[in-house]
Amino acid sequence: MKKSPIVLIILVIAILIGIMSTAFTVRETEKALVMQFGNPVRVIDEAGLNFKIPFVQNVRFFDNRVLDYDANVQEIPTSDQKQVLVDAYARYRITDPLQFFQAVNNEFALRARLDSVISRSLRDVLGEVPLEVVMTPKRADLMRGFTERVEVEARKFGIQVVDVRIRRIDLPEENSQAIYRRMQTQREQEARKFRAEGDKESRRIRAEADKEQRVILAEARKNAEILRGEGDAKAQGIYNDAYGRDADFFDFWRSMQAMQKGLGSESTTYVGPPTGDFFRFFGDETGKGAQ
Repeated sequence: MKKSPIVLIILVIAILIGIMSTAFTVRETEKALVMQFGNPVRVIDEAGLNFKIPFVQNVRFFDNRVLDYDANVQEIPTSDQKQVLVDAYARYRITDPLQFFQAVNNEFALRARLDSVISRSLRDVLGEVPLEVVMTPKRADLMRGFTERVEVEARKFGIQVVDVRIRRIDLPEENSQAIYRRMQTQREQEARKFRAEGDKESRRIRAEADKEQRVILAEARKNAEILRGEGDAKAQGIYNDAYGRDADFFDFWRSMQAMQKGLGSESTTYVGPPTGDFFRFFGDETGKGAQ
């Protein structure tokens, strides 16, 4: 009895469905966990073609690439009871699909657990130091301790934390305003201090300059008086020497100098006879001096 073509077609389709239900492929970017009635029975780490029992087993795939996680912004108290807002992020890779499945089951649950780990680690690290340390370059040492804590805690989830960092640390708005006002007050106090010190130094420099000026002027006057005295003495010596050589000529020369000083101005006019001792060198026609 010949088989009906329809039966053969149905048989081929059934075989194909069975093969498709049995075979599955694991890509290079994935890891697989074979489940049997909801329980894990086999982990597949290598890429390639694999097989499972159809209708009894199913496969869960997990991303083998580095995944990003942005933690929620945490408000963390420091040791001096100052609040800071911390924005952190992490990069991780699923290294053990079986442990990952048993610990958190899926990535959504992992994010909640990882957020708790990051928050707890931040509180442990930042809660041991005051705010002034958090806002200085010493923060790098704190971040290394924070990273180590997160890496250790994350291993129990079947993942490897590749990198974990703090994107930024800010102060709450009310704290920022209070600190800004305090910093402004401190800067104003420092400015007043510097101005007072500057005024004091300015007065000291001016006093020293005035003192040096008075000393220099006194020395200059002293030297001027000495030079003037020496000049007068030398001039007097010259006058005496000239007088000794020719007394009449010297008397005439001194009289001319007196006239030049007394009548030298263009607005000075003398009205009267050239008599008296002042005009003794004004002679008459015979050459005899005026009386």
